[in-house]
Amino acid sequence: RSLINMKIFMLSILLLSIATLINGGITSKYVRQAQPANEMSLETFPSPAGHNAPEQVHLTQGDHNGRGMIISWVTPLNLDGSDVVTYWIASNGSDIKRRKKKASTSSYKFYDYSSGFLHHATIKNLEYDTKYMYEVGTDKSVRQFSFTTPPKVGPDVPYTFGIIGDLGQTYASNETLYHYMSNPKGQTILFPGDLAYQDNHPNHDQRKWDTWGRFMEPCAAYQPIIYAAGNHEIDFVPNIGERHAFRPYIHRYHNAFKTSGSISPLWYSVRRGPAHIIVLSSYSGYGNRKTTKQRLVNIFLDFVYITLISFLGKYTPQYVWLEQELKNVNREETPWLIVMVHSPWYNSVNYHYMEGESMRVMFESWFVNSKVDLVLAGHVHAYERSERVSNIKYNITNGLSTPVKDPNAPIYITIGDGGNIEGIANSFTDPQPSYSAYRESSFGHALLEIKNKTHAQYTWHRNQDNEPVAADSLMMHNRYFFPKEEIASD
Repeated sequence: RSLINMKIFMLSILLLSIATLINGGITSKYVRQAQPANEMSLETFPSPAGHNAPEQVHLTQGDHNGRGMIISWVTPLNLDGSDVVTYWIASNGSDIKRRKKKASTSSYKFYDYSSGFLHHATIKNLEYDTKYMYEVGTDKSVRQFSFTTPPKVGPDVPYTFGIIGDLGQTYASNETLYHYMSNPKGQTILFPGDLAYQDNHPNHDQRKWDTWGRFMEPCAAYQPIIYAAGNHEIDFVPNIGERHAFRPYIHRYHNAFKTSGSISPLWYSVRRGPAHIIVLSSYSGYGNRKTTKQRLVNIFLDFVYITLISFLGKYTPQYVWLEQELKNVNREETPWLIVMVHSPWYNSVNYHYMEGESMRVMFESWFVNSKVDLVLAGHVHAYERSERVSNIKYNITNGLSTPVKDPNAPIYITIGDGGNIEGIANSFTDPQPSYSAYRESSFGHALLEIKNKTHAQYTWHRNQDNEPVAADSLMMHNRYFFPKEEIASD
């Protein structure tokens, strides 16, 4: 009888192993309710008190190597001095040398909306790994903030990035942001698109850009955010006379794209500590042109697109720039190579399924050859982490069109789970494909804690848990210096 029980036990183990091989990774049983998250009202985020008080203060990197900072803010009026930032090294001593920088200023109109005055001041030649204080505003409306510059670019420089996508401005968004802010480790946020969700309102209600800026200020005024543009940033509404895509986003969220040789703020790169970060545009001319009303949700159309893309997208400015940019990466200086897009390339959720396919076909082989460590995407309102896989061996005769494990391939993270008004995506493809390592229908954020040139601790935190709890975690191994297979933590 004991022999029969042992055989039954061994057969169960064998069947479980087969099931694991067929069905891929883990589909979490934790599912948040699928209905849309409730959006916070306009009245939740009033302007700060004071005459012509600066608001919506936010930071992003202002050069290629981390010694620059772009400080941005908005004022109702363009008065003398309202376009100047004062900054100095934080110190307890009495010998404080204050410097001033004048901002560029613009405003825009959108249908029946007129923006405030948008100020962007680029400060250069800052000292590395140093805390700075800064002030914006005039007279009694001066507001003070601070930021800390990154350490000098180098291979063994520890640095921690937060990762948040598709945030919006709901009560769930608020949980995500303050959950992230409760962890002192985060130093810079990587944000793969979809910010304010103003286009979910009639005539793309531009007041939602203002409330989102106020909502983000407690975080964004103190640490930089590196943005990729998503579909909700397009703001292309020809039926109301708005025919210039991305216009409000580009006015409001400047970046240092020219320092990486780019001709567009929609694709660029920065180096920060141990990481080289490449930002791409899923909705610009590599071939996959979409608006919020023109999505490639039909697989047949995607197939036609893939056939045309190799010809139509090959010599677009983004294509030419990325080809050169990958050659410029120096892994001896910045061992961690991270790419941000908005539309995911590997996605096993039925929402937006295969919308990133044309971009994947265009660039995936470049990423594998360059040994990209990590690709971040949003768009799908759930969380998913892939295995290291590639699908680059296919040609028209060999039929090899299934993703396979590839030690040179990136891990793909879909993190469009910030908490936006459209709600959670909870319909997964079944069975779970082999390329999918972990997936869950919950709101949350992630941290990438780079330890050195070989190891980085990655964790994903759902909103319903305390911050120290990681629902998904992985000690990542650098593809260039330590290309060993990772094993996920329980």
